[in-house]
Amino acid sequence: MSTTDKTKPATTPQVRATPDSGGRGGVSHTWRALRHRNFRLFFGGQSISLIGTWMTRIAMAWLVYRLTHSALLLGMVSFMGQFPTFLLAPFAGVWVDRLNRRKVLVCTQTLSMMQSLALAGLTFSGLITIPWILALAAAQGLINAFDMPGRQAFMVQMVEDRGDLGNAIAINSSMVNMARLVGPSLAGLVIAATSEGWCFLIDGISYLAVIASLLMMRIHVRTPKRKVTSTFTELKEGWTYVSSFLPIRTILILFAVVSLMGMPFVVLMPIFAAKVLGGGPHTLGFLMGAVGVGALISAISLAARKNVRGLIRIIPIAAAVFGAGLIGFGLSHAFWLSMVMAFVAGMGMMQGMAASNTIIQTLVTEDKRGRVMSYYTMAFVGMAPFGSLLAGAMASAIGAQVTVIVNGSVVVLGAIWFATRLPAVRRVVRPIYREMGILMAAEEIQS
Repeated sequence: MSTTDKTKPATTPQVRATPDSGGRGGVSHTWRALRHRNFRLFFGGQSISLIGTWMTRIAMAWLVYRLTHSALLLGMVSFMGQFPTFLLAPFAGVWVDRLNRRKVLVCTQTLSMMQSLALAGLTFSGLITIPWILALAAAQGLINAFDMPGRQAFMVQMVEDRGDLGNAIAINSSMVNMARLVGPSLAGLVIAATSEGWCFLIDGISYLAVIASLLMMRIHVRTPKRKVTSTFTELKEGWTYVSSFLPIRTILILFAVVSLMGMPFVVLMPIFAAKVLGGGPHTLGFLMGAVGVGALISAISLAARKNVRGLIRIIPIAAAVFGAGLIGFGLSHAFWLSMVMAFVAGMGMMQGMAASNTIIQTLVTEDKRGRVMSYYTMAFVGMAPFGSLLAGAMASAIGAQVTVIVNGSVVVLGAIWFATRLPAVRRVVRPIYREMGILMAAEEIQS
């Protein structure tokens, strides 16, 4: 292992574990982060808003497929919605470290509301076209470049007790996946009964809930000091930190592979619903709901954990489960089996995402949190546009089913690669965990 591989943060957040910090707790322990008022407000507002967000995702995918019947254009729309995030996230991370994070989120949520209302207006008026969809998808990608690292970095400010940070991340994941469960199913019903425009309108209105919750928070943090260094210098500093710190670097590489090859299966869902299974928007909603149920159960299981100990070894297992679920989904021609495989894929996907996020948030130093989470955003969202474009092109050439089978196989190979790096990663993490009080010397074998 090289010298840089042994690099660790200059300072680490001091999280002292309680004597019973291992294992799992009861129901009240599972939801302990909700005792923080600011996080409760965020949970309530986001729970409403995210249902609208998932309705828009399903409605946009179905609208594109209804207008074009093109797998390539499904991939192109997803690409346009995420590529700006890939380009701008590192720069956004620098500004997130400089600015008031709550104000950043109020701004991004307001702009997202305007984007959804514009989609609704164009759809209701009959003026919606693929160029309009591509342009508005790109606008949302631009907004997300600032919103996602801002949201991740703001988490630590909403939860005053750093020991509850991992639980808050898991609850946030549960909230996202509860919305993933409700939103697509509701979207399927709304589209079947009316049109996609109502999904966009409901989404636009739902943003008012999260904006109100942000404005009602009482955040006690020092005003960010005006940086005297250049944006480029801070950008380089963030990259050096991420690329030289072995645990974060290894997690982000696997995450990028999973995002590039695994996540785009959602883009192809309309094809599976319509062509493979012979259904309609209801079928699409059920498939997305199955992914959401699996992810929700996975997130709740993580919320029950008392700390991050043992999460690192979960990451390759979760990636392997995700890949296996994709392979099974691609092979299936039966609705019930496709539902089961979507459920398995959702479990593996969320387990890996939440575990990775929790470990990174635990290890990163506060002064670089925004920049590190911007690279997390790049790995999570930034690689997805290339994956969506690739998946769309592959599906047009070899079919959606073969595409998902190939992509799932690559995700499994990524899990195997991470497993080979696991001993080196754990050697770096163990002393940091001991310093933070998460891991006692006698418990190292469980880390």
